[in-house]
Amino acid sequence: MIRTPEDLKVYKAADKRSNGITKRFPIGFSDCHWRFLIALRHEEYHANNKGLRHKILQKLWALVHYHYGLKMGWDIPINTFGKGLKINHFGLIIVNPNARIGDFCDIHQGVNIGQHGDSQNDVPTIGDNVWIGPGAKLFGKIKIGSRCAIGANAVVDKSFESENITIAGMPARKIGDTGNRYIKL
Repeated sequence: MIRTPEDLKVYKAADKRSNGITKRFPIGFSDCHWRFLIALRHEEYHANNKGLRHKILQKLWALVHYHYGLKMGWDIPINTFGKGLKINHFGLIIVNPNARIGDFCDIHQGVNIGQHGDSQNDVPTIGDNVWIGPGAKLFGKIKIGSRCAIGANAVVDKSFESENITIAGMPARKIGDTGNRYIKL
C-alpha cells in the first residue's frame, strides 16, 4: 500500500522497470499504459492519506485513472496490486476492489479476478511474481501461491497455495512446475 512519497517513488519505479519502459515520455501503447499506471499509483497515494489536499488530488487522479482505464479497457481499482504491475495488452481486464494481488504480477487481456457469492470477502488473494495468461478467470475465496503461472483461459475457483506451479484448464488444475524462472526485480 502506498502511504508515503517514498512508497510512491518505489512503486512507480518498479512498475516502470517491469513494463520495460525506458523513456521518460513513451509513445504509442506504452504512453497510455504508463499514464494509466501513474494515475493508478497517484490515486492510491492520495486515497491512503488524510487532508483536504490529498482528498482533492485523489479526485483529480481518479478522473485520469478512469479516463485511461476506459481507453485501455481496464477496470483495475486502487490498492489491489503490489508494486511492479505489468499489463501486457489493452483489452478487457476486470479486478474486484477487494482482491489482493502481490508484487510483480504479470497480467494479460481478458482476465477477470472477481467475487463469488454474496460476501465481499469471497475474492482471490494472489501471491508475488504470478503470471496470469489471457482470458483467465479467478474467482471466490481462493489463494494462489507466489511464482505461479496461470494458463490462458483457465477457470480458477479453488486454492493453489503451492509455489512455483503452473495452473491451467477448466476447471483449473496443477499441470506442472514453473521452475525458478521468476526473478524479483
